Amino acid sequence: MTTPQGQFVWYELLTTDLPAAAAFYADVLGWAVADAGMPGMDYRIATAAQAPVGGLMALAACDRPAGTPPFWQGYVAVDDVDACARHLVEAGGSLCQPAADIPGVGRFAQVADPQGAGFVLFKGLGDGSDAPPQAPPGTAGHVGWHELMAGDLAPAFDFYAALFGWRKTDAVDMGPMGLYQLWASAGSSVGGMMTRPPHFPQACWQYYVNVEAIDAAVARVTAGGGQLLNGPMAVPGGQWVANCCDPQGAHFSLLAPGR
Repeated sequence: MTTPQGQFVWYELLTTDLPAAAAFYADVLGWAVADAGMPGMDYRIATAAQAPVGGLMALAACDRPAGTPPFWQGYVAVDDVDACARHLVEAGGSLCQPAADIPGVGRFAQVADPQGAGFVLFKGLGDGSDAPPQAPPGTAGHVGWHELMAGDLAPAFDFYAALFGWRKTDAVDMGPMGLYQLWASAGSSVGGMMTRPPHFPQACWQYYVNVEAIDAAVARVTAGGGQLLNGPMAVPGGQWVANCCDPQGAHFSLLAPGR
């Protein structure tokens, strides 16, 4: 069974110090990190609860402008990478890296939406029947929420709705900060988006990793040389979140069921 178009299926860290980053996330999030065995490159796979979460690789191994800081990127499943990339460009998005094959894995293209937020289009090989097992929603160590800090919420949502078929669910009035729009790709809400506040220099995607206890996880972040940027704070539904930065400078967030 193939993954429905528009679902996030993989997450990838591009970092300036791969061994240090692997050790940091293993301690903070309980990941088991192991070499993927890819010829000619050091690519590491992170797993939690015996299910894969994402990959880690050196930033220098990618075709990125000099001075690009470490970052996380999400892979979105599509039925046809080349066709989706063409539609994206026609809608005002940017093709950052043309579609290419990952031998034995699938096809991908690095892109950005019209406001500059980057992500990856991905199509796996075969019918998906041999895909690795997926962890149940809420499993610690896996991404539980996807958040877009958009340049402008309304056109950003229209772009993704047209490209992936995302639909609006609930919305939260955040007062002076504007509207926080929840969205779903299949089933219940899996993310939200809003017009970015002034302290965000550009539009970007943020990924929230499930943890069992927010304060303990934040303590591990700071003990490991990372930074707490915002929180912990409660969000609608009783969950708690914290926005963080790893020791190399990549931003990530934490999500806990309570406090």
